[in-house]
Amino acid sequence: MNNKYQPALFWFAVLNAVTTFLLIGLGGLVTSHEAGMSVPDWPTTYGYNMFLFPVDKWIGGIFYEHSHRLLASIVGFLTTVLAVWLWLKDARKWMHWLGIGAFLLVILQGILGGLRVRWQLDWLGVPHGAVAQTFLVLTCSIALFSSRWWQKSATEKQISVPRGLRSHVLYVTILIFIQLLIAATMRHQHAGLAITDFPLAYGKIWPATTPEAVAHYNATRPPGTIGKSITAFQVNLQMIHRFVAYTIFLGVAAAAMLARKRLGGRDPLAKFALFWLILLSLQIVLGAATIWSNKAADVTTLHVMVGASALLTGALWWLVAARRTRLAV
Repeated sequence: MNNKYQPALFWFAVLNAVTTFLLIGLGGLVTSHEAGMSVPDWPTTYGYNMFLFPVDKWIGGIFYEHSHRLLASIVGFLTTVLAVWLWLKDARKWMHWLGIGAFLLVILQGILGGLRVRWQLDWLGVPHGAVAQTFLVLTCSIALFSSRWWQKSATEKQISVPRGLRSHVLYVTILIFIQLLIAATMRHQHAGLAITDFPLAYGKIWPATTPEAVAHYNATRPPGTIGKSITAFQVNLQMIHRFVAYTIFLGVAAAAMLARKRLGGRDPLAKFALFWLILLSLQIVLGAATIWSNKAADVTTLHVMVGASALLTGALWWLVAARRTRLAV
């Protein structure tokens, strides 16, 4: 075993991370098309071994759900190979355990997805989504730790990143993770269109949620609006989601300004923080477009994928900053 840069290992880790990201996007399509229960059995597909399910039966919601299962199986296989590869060829013991952790997470994720189908429980979609985001961050972190930069940085002079800036980015990243859990709850509560206008909410900054007000909202919902009758809980959940989104945007904007001020505009982390701010701006636009488009599947899925990208950007920024600071000290 050795702890030098191994190109084949690095690119395999990148492949696993990219495939995981695509799996999250495909999962978003499943939810956006309300296809999560299109296949009522698991681990089989309408009684077939999932790998032998006839292609001519891949129609409607079955196409999205079955494709999601197959891609999840590919991710599981890649993760297993990566865990074994790390154990056999990477000298860093902690990398062995990261590989095992990824392997266990992907098994847990598959079980949660299967139980959601077998037990017909929408709320299992929330932990399923939480594990998916955690797994994405872990697989991308393994790719980072396997990269040439991570190995080479130990031999080069590094510039320390102020503790306050690192803490700020970490807290905002945690808030993004919480926001993704709120979003998952909204999707599985079918509360994405509990409020049908933006930037106001039923013409107000914060709408009333009395029984009379909610009854009025249901009676005056625009024709063709996706979703069933709404509840006060769903309206408040949507408003919390919006409030947290604005808070995150301000936090990322502050991180970008602080990084530029403390590190200089040419520093890679300052540029990465600016990219983070651009991602958050796009995310808010997509959130608005989700409402304006009556939850168009492509827009909603992009909203999911950019949200995952925002979480990942914050996590990787913090890891790089921590690495630089430790080496500088």
